[in-house]
Amino acid sequence: MPGIDYEVEYNNRARVPEHPALMAGWARDAAAYRMQRPPQSIAYGAGQRQTIDLFAGDGDGPIVVFIHGGYWQALDGSSFSHCARGLNAHGIDVAVPTYDLCPRVTVAEIVGEMGTAARALARFGRPLVASGHSAGGHLAACLLATDWRALDPSLPNDLVVAAYTISGLFDLAPLIETSLNNALRLDPDSARAASPLFWHPPEHGSLDALVGGNESAEYFRQSRAIVEQWGVADIATRFDTIADANHFTAIAPLADPASPMVARLKQLAGR
Repeated sequence: MPGIDYEVEYNNRARVPEHPALMAGWARDAAAYRMQRPPQSIAYGAGQRQTIDLFAGDGDGPIVVFIHGGYWQALDGSSFSHCARGLNAHGIDVAVPTYDLCPRVTVAEIVGEMGTAARALARFGRPLVASGHSAGGHLAACLLATDWRALDPSLPNDLVVAAYTISGLFDLAPLIETSLNNALRLDPDSARAASPLFWHPPEHGSLDALVGGNESAEYFRQSRAIVEQWGVADIATRFDTIADANHFTAIAPLADPASPMVARLKQLAGR
């Protein structure tokens, strides 16, 4: 849209000067949780980053998948192990996948990797609740909208029963005009093809789209747009904000067993 400075809107590290300390806190808390509750490592592909950390609960009901952010070009699942704490406290299994990064691969290839990871988790014979932060929110929405039967006739089409996105990105076209695109290498066609906002809406399940209360206007627009568009298609949708949260603190409630965020994910997992 004319008149919008997309660099300002989407450069979260510039918007939150204290982000180095917040990200260091993620790594510290994640390492401590991994020591306390070592995960099972599951390979879903041959690549070094194509792994899933499974933090076991009681082995019953849907598995909640948490997909990390980093604009498809940074970080890995090991920095977010602590995001399993809140749900694990209620006996819910949490899977935290890692994926290859741009520019080594494209966004479309990362979407494909998460589909492969979901198929690997399908071997447990349990539904999945796909959650994610930032780029991970984009990937979670993609999983909900995937036609699983078309990929593998042995899979149930409702393999993913819900998506829960935190500060997600669903329309990638604005990123073309930002420095982020140096690694993403998106053009108008590839950005639209990788944008779940423009996919055929899912025919089942639900979508929750949350945004940190202190995020940019574009993040609010992104989540409201997909809630509205998929809601018109008769998918149960919710839009909400996380009070006083910026892009880096928005995921903090996942580590708190008593938080409303964990309570909602618990509800989505049927617990």
